[in-house]
Formats: sequence, C-alpha cells, structure tokens
Amino acid sequence: MTTSFAMQSIILGSPVKLSQSRNGLNQFVPSCYLPRLHRSSHLRVKCMAEEGEKLDKSSTPLTDSAATVPKPTPAPFAKAKPSTNFSDIFSFSGPAPERINGRLAMIGFVAAIGVELANGADLSAQLSNGGLLWFLGSSALLTLASLIPLFQGVTVESKSDGIMSADAEIWNGRFAMLGLVALAFTEYVKGAGLFQV
Repeated sequence: MTTSFAMQSIILGSPVKLSQSRNGLNQFVPSCYLPRLHRSSHLRVKCMAEEGEKLDKSSTPLTDSAATVPKPTPAPFAKAKPSTNFSDIFSFSGPAPERINGRLAMIGFVAAIGVELANGADLSAQLSNGGLLWFLGSSALLTLASLIPLFQGVTVESKSDGIMSADAEIWNGRFAMLGLVALAFTEYVKGAGLFQV
C-alpha cells in the first residue's frame, strides 16, 4: 500500500511523505522525479493558416496585443552575381564550354553542308583545301566573342527572350555537334561526300 501511494504521488508530480516504512523510520521521496507543471495565464497558442487556406470566420481573435503585432514582410531574393573567375567560367558545368562548342558546331555544320552543296567536296576535302585555317580562325574569333561578355558578368539568360532563348541555343548546339559527327561518320563509311552518288 505504501508503494502504491508513492507511485501515484510520483506520477502526479507532487512531493510524497511516507509515514513509516518497514523499519519504522519516516522517509521522504523527493519531487524531482517529475517536474511540477505550473499553469501560466500568460501562455497563448496562436495558429496561422497556410498560404491558400481560408480562415474560419467563426473563430474569435485572441487579444488586442496579438492583433497589433505587424506581420513580417519577406525579404526579396537577391540575384547572385555571376562569377567572372576563369575556373568558374570554364568548369564542367560552367557557362562557357558547351555554349562555345555548340556555337562552333552550328557554324561548322552549316558551312560544311553549304560548301558540300556548292562544290561537292566532302568534309575531309574541305579541311585539306584550306578549310582548316578558316576553321581555326573562325573558332578563335567566335570563342573570344563569346568569352568577353562572360568575363564582364553578363549572362546569356539575361539577354535571351522569346524564340531566341538560352535553352534553344544549347539544344541547337547539341544537335549541330551530333550532326557534324554524323556527317563525318557517314562520309567515312560511304567513302564520298554526303550528296555524291
């Protein structure tokens, strides 16, 4: 019975004083086993609806002090300034490598098909008859023209809109790279130009 009384008192969180134990001594069980919970009249719980949910109009406001607290306004997102560091621009996921290769491939594919249609010369003949110098010169010029805005902090996305978007340029460059490889492979297997019979 004494143990039952002590356990109930500990669960309720109040100090327990046992009158006598088996050996006849008074023993006290401290109340530090469970903290005493005091009810505070200053504690208020406020529930806010998620964005897009409607509040229940039948609920009553808590107090005037809760109504006077101004709502914090979210800070606007600051756009991160693009890096002009050489290693960031030429990193694997940087803005320069795929974009410059795509631009070179677009010009190279159109030039290769145009010269082949005009002269009938395949890709290897075009490169051996002075086309290699034209390729190197146009590659250097186009690479320099593409890098100058990147080192000044201008992004392609900030200058693109409508049909001429940055994503469209990337995809066109990828297709042009695939087209140049397919053109060279087809002419190698065929042994002649693409349009020669």
